[in-house]
Amino acid sequence: MVRFSPCPDYSPEACRRAVAAAAGPLDWVRPGMRIGVKLNLVHAAPPEAAATTHPALVKALVELLQARGATVVLGDSPGGLYTAAYLDRVYRSCGLADTGAELNHDCSIGQGTFPQGQVLRQFQYTAWLDHCDAIINFCKLKTHGMLAMTCAVKNLFGTIPGTMKPEYHFRFPQALDFARMLVDLQLYWKPQLHLVDAVVAMEGNGPTAGSPRPLGLVLGAENPFLLDEICAPLIGLRPEQVLTQQVARERGLIPDLPFPAELEPYRQTDFRLPPAKSTLFRSLLPGKAGRAVGAAVQKLLSPRPVLTPEKCVGCGKCRDICPAKAIVLEDGKPQIDRSRCITCFCCQEFCPKGALAAKRTALARLLTRTE
Repeated sequence: MVRFSPCPDYSPEACRRAVAAAAGPLDWVRPGMRIGVKLNLVHAAPPEAAATTHPALVKALVELLQARGATVVLGDSPGGLYTAAYLDRVYRSCGLADTGAELNHDCSIGQGTFPQGQVLRQFQYTAWLDHCDAIINFCKLKTHGMLAMTCAVKNLFGTIPGTMKPEYHFRFPQALDFARMLVDLQLYWKPQLHLVDAVVAMEGNGPTAGSPRPLGLVLGAENPFLLDEICAPLIGLRPEQVLTQQVARERGLIPDLPFPAELEPYRQTDFRLPPAKSTLFRSLLPGKAGRAVGAAVQKLLSPRPVLTPEKCVGCGKCRDICPAKAIVLEDGKPQIDRSRCITCFCCQEFCPKGALAAKRTALARLLTRTE
């Protein structure tokens, strides 16, 4: 079941009402519990940028949990250094100093084992979650260059330490395998509750350099895959366009429920989306030859990160974050070696100026004639 509540703005009263409705009865919270709230703090951005979970909603959740006698700790592992000093900078930028909760500064790393994982069986994770009795996943609804949408399922990638994230993109360079890894992470952690900040979502060049887009909703559910199944149509996506949803449906993790009629007025028909990854010619020929040809054609048709030179300041963050080492700086501007690029969109996601964006190739535009 997905719960949802209108929330026209981030005023304290609107947030309290909406979070209480989306969170449900919270009967599972017991006095003395330590509850970790895993936020979306992708980078040091002010709340009005719509890149991170809004602090007004976080404060409303903290008050609800504390009223039941729980201790609340907030945390995430943003892209970049996983250190207490960097976390402090992110917390300050994201407006979390006055939420009334503890802010995590434990930067230790744990070793996870998940034999049931489809692709992820051994991994490293942020060990602050080991000291929590329950986890709440509080994400932000945004577009995403690689996966089309980031919401409840993708948000658990923040349990991988920041500097290790590029390694996981390189470990799972195919987008579907990366999506399978994200689904495995969800099944490993099993958060008690998932909440979505869709009061102001992000459209366009998400998940960090897009534009705020008001939707006026807070949503919640115990099943993250069902929650994402509802959120995708809100921003004009078919659920099958979101790779994590493809994987979840193949694994029988999504109950077959209709889109709630009460949410129809909130559907956006002109939400600016990243270009979808092409699935044309995936099985052009049988066997190894078919896979090889399909992979080649897929590379020609799939979107790729493209630079807008006038926005670039030559900081080198894209070069440093690239897991495939496919970027060099020439005359202060990044040059991408397309033969090495794995289209993980780390460069696009972590560019501080939004100078890189997911763009469709000329061949894809020619074949589909949608641009």
